[in-house]
Amino acid sequence: MKEPSGAASAAPQSTVYASKLQKSDLPWSGSPSPYDAEVKLGDGRRVALHYRRGKGLVEQHYNPRAKAWTEPRVIYRTRTDACQGIHLRTKNGTVAAIADFGPYCYDGEPPTESIAAVATDGLTDWSVNVTKNFDGWERASVSDDGQQVVFGRDTTLHWSRAGGFERR
Repeated sequence: MKEPSGAASAAPQSTVYASKLQKSDLPWSGSPSPYDAEVKLGDGRRVALHYRRGKGLVEQHYNPRAKAWTEPRVIYRTRTDACQGIHLRTKNGTVAAIADFGPYCYDGEPPTESIAAVATDGLTDWSVNVTKNFDGWERASVSDDGQQVVFGRDTTLHWSRAGGFERR
């Protein structure tokens, strides 16, 4: 399946580690906020995603040698409201993310944009799939070797290093 416009491949790549970790600008009472997610990779690097109002889904990654984060970078651009939370999974250098957006999510409506995203290796290129008018992915499973990811709900979406996203 081809990546939609707004996918990360259209965004500039960032490998300069000179920033601090940013957080979502969406209000949330309590801790932790579901609008911020972070995962640690086996080599000590970290990946963080958060929602930003009027921008969409934003990514930063951390290098333990540099002891700093990359500049925040939008990997999916939208002006609709954030829905639910961000969920991250990782194995063997592959990071999978689930995020959702919709115009009336704060009122309890289901998402209208369900995001499945995957990054590998240098974490600078995110492969993004958008499913419209779908209630959101419930889970992401990364294979032990990091070569494949399966996003699931009532249907499945497969991603592989060899072929990208594919519905089955």
